[in-house]
Formats: sequence, structure tokens, C-alpha cells
Amino acid sequence: MDSASAEVAFECGCFVLYGDGRVERTSGMDTVPDGFDADTGVTSKDVVVDAATGVAARLYLPAIQTAAPLASEPDGGGATTKLPVLVIFHGGFFVVGSPGCPDFHRYVNSLVAAARVVAVSVDYRLAPEHPLPAAYDDSWAALSWAASGADPWLSDHGDLGRVFVAGASAGANIAHNVAVAAVARAVHAVAPALARIEGVILLHPSFCGEQKLEGEAEEFWRPNKRRWAVIFPGARDGSDDPRINPLAAGEPGLAKLAGKRLFVSTASEDPRAPRGRAYCEAVRASGWPGKVEWFESKGEGHAFFVSDHGSHEAVALMDRVVAFVAGH
Repeated sequence: MDSASAEVAFECGCFVLYGDGRVERTSGMDTVPDGFDADTGVTSKDVVVDAATGVAARLYLPAIQTAAPLASEPDGGGATTKLPVLVIFHGGFFVVGSPGCPDFHRYVNSLVAAARVVAVSVDYRLAPEHPLPAAYDDSWAALSWAASGADPWLSDHGDLGRVFVAGASAGANIAHNVAVAAVARAVHAVAPALARIEGVILLHPSFCGEQKLEGEAEEFWRPNKRRWAVIFPGARDGSDDPRINPLAAGEPGLAKLAGKRLFVSTASEDPRAPRGRAYCEAVRASGWPGKVEWFESKGEGHAFFVSDHGSHEAVALMDRVVAFVAGH
């Protein structure tokens, strides 16, 4: 093995990524099964979205509330209110994680119960074995599948006219990109319904760029750029590919984001926060006609709301997300 192939491109607490595309995962791949969650009353089940590629999803359904029957109803049955559909993408640097990750599964259970949504948590293929854009392609396929009401939980209980896309960290990067793709494909009549996505939720989004932003830590930006180079070797213009850097010069995607509303959260101690803040400012300046909300958690680090479930700041962020879905 030569020295170049043995060079560490990026490492964190759960994996080591080498310059030649090898990866050693040490954590982040544990899973818990689907089923009923007694703490929240939410039920989940795993489904296959595309057998050819292996794309799957974990669906979540809150306890269904049935309205009192009307006297005029001959069968005495009550009506059930259709719920918003939330398509959500997990984080993990595009390298680790899944819907079954214990902390993320717990987070989605809590979100589904609090926001009263039918959720689709997407199990996309991971890099570097499946370099980007595989995760983007898988996530688009899952969003299209969900929006079509392909599963009875979606067709019977989901309001397919109220679709939200959301993600945490790398998953927020995906959520941004599928929201851009929804409008682009609608223009070409490939997926017109998806241009009517109601809202986009980006929780601690992961972006990068060839140039370091003001306030962005050098010791984070440089290795992060190397990570993107390994997991997305076909990126245009390096880390200024618009899928990696939506702030890149000449990138039109921000003005063409799907949805009527956008919610972006950052954390004050997260090195990704400068790009999250800049993203919000750029969307506002782009002429995008929707409403932009930004919320920053103080004294917290990256994706704390997943691992530090139930903390004061995590509850505050959850409340903001729930209010956003409700339209408040």
C-alpha cells in the first residue's frame, strides 16, 4: 500500500475515511427494530422502496385519532383527519447511520408524536462504497415514492398535498437538494406534484466550499473539504459543486427551492453554523418568495438534539419544528 492510499482524509468518532476511498467504521451502524414505541404511541415499519437499488425506508404512524361519528352517518363510523407527510433524511456524514440508528429512531418517534405527521425516514446508500450522487438519487426515489402514496399508511392517513422534507446534518444537505430537484423536475413535467412541497426543514445542514467562509474554523473546513472529495469524486468544480455548496457563485438553486416555507436550525458551537447562517441569508437575498425561519441553539454542538434527547435546548428546537409544521 502506497503512502497516498494510506493517507487519512477525514476521521471522527465513528469512522476513518482514507484518501483511496476505504473506510473503517467503528460505530454509527447499530440499529433498533421497527415496531410500537410505548413512550410515544408511535408505530413504525420497514418497507422496501426500490428492490433494484436496495433503497428502503422506515415509516412512522402516530396514534390515529378518530372524530366522533355524525348522527347522519348510517354506519356510525367516525372520520380520521389526514396528517402531513414528513420525508426525513438521517445524518452521518453520508458514511454512517440509518433510520434504525437508536438515537435517530427515538428522535423521529418523538417528532412524529409531537407534530402528528406520517413520517418516511429514508435509508439511502452510504459512501464511499456508493459515492454521491447515489444518496441523492436514492432520496429522490424515496420522496417520489412517498408523494405517490405508495403505502397504505401514506394513502390512508397522509395528506399528500402537505409534504415536508427534512434532514439532519448530511440529511439536511439531502433535503435541500431534493427541494431544488423538485422544482427543476416539475419544470420539465417529470414530477409536477413535488413542486408543491409545503415546507423544508434543515437541521444543522452540512455544506462546504472551495473558499473558507468568515467565521468558519480552518481546522474543520479543510478536512471537511477532503471528506467531500472522497465521497463525491465526480463533483463539478470540487466542493463548489452546487450540491455541496449552494452558495457558489452563479448557483441559481436557492431562488428555485420547492416549498412555501423554510426552517433552518444551527447550533452556536457547531463549526457548520457559519454556512447554515449564510445559507439563510442567501435564500432571503435570492428573491425566493417563501418565508424563511432561522433558529440557533445556544451553547450546543452539532446534532445535539439527536443524542441529547430531552434536554432544554433539544425541547426548544423540537417545539420550533412542531410549530413550523403546524404553520404557526
